[in-house]
Amino acid sequence: MAETPNQWTSAIDTTRPSIARAYDVVLNGKDNFEVDRAFVAEIVKVVPEIYDVATYNRQILGRGVRFLVEQGVTQFIDLGSGLPTVENTHHVAQRANPESRVVYVDNDPMVLAHGRALLAENDRTAVVTSDLRDPKTILADKDVRRLIDFDRPVGVMLVGILHHLHDDEDPRGIVQAYMDAVPSGSYLFITHFCASSEDSREAEKKFLALLGTGRFRTEAEITGFFDGFELLEPGVVALPLWRPEGPVPSELTVGQRLMYGGIARKR
Repeated sequence: MAETPNQWTSAIDTTRPSIARAYDVVLNGKDNFEVDRAFVAEIVKVVPEIYDVATYNRQILGRGVRFLVEQGVTQFIDLGSGLPTVENTHHVAQRANPESRVVYVDNDPMVLAHGRALLAENDRTAVVTSDLRDPKTILADKDVRRLIDFDRPVGVMLVGILHHLHDDEDPRGIVQAYMDAVPSGSYLFITHFCASSEDSREAEKKFLALLGTGRFRTEAEITGFFDGFELLEPGVVALPLWRPEGPVPSELTVGQRLMYGGIARKR
């Protein structure tokens, strides 16, 4: 039986903020509710630059995907992808190489509803509704298997999502499970909230209190996700410093240092 829009929306919880919808708010999107906007308003009190932080994250996604296509990668698994917006992974990848294939994975039902509509005429892209904490199920998914050839290099993307996994959920083990499934020559692309200032630590308290997730890890902890892989230059750095395409201030603001990221290659 075909799914209907009503089936999609009936699963949406509008009584509490959602990760995907809150990110949509700070990207100035329209697919969010008052509860999401109220949550972001509380974060703004601690980190006034939070809207800019979302922009920095979106910009590194574009730079990172273009870099991976330049390395010959034409297939991507975007885990915890969030709601479709401008310059999604498939836009960037397919502009650089029209043969690129992209699978988006998110557990928010709104992502499925909007993603399917957006991608209805793009047979090289799919949306899978699943929880990234279950690699086995995701890696066996029929759309993942249809689009991703696990004998060829894959770009495994965890952009702005690992900080929503608690330490007791074994985020490093989850990362390893995905990387174990892809061949040598594949890449791991991570961005993550960083405990880089007193403001960031206050922001973590707000995230945990209001959203239930949002772990601001240290630079060393974020770098630890890349253990066992070849971390590429410039390493794990504040987002504006990762292979910038324009001038970068000599001194970064709190917002510019709120997220760190990097890309590593599986040997």
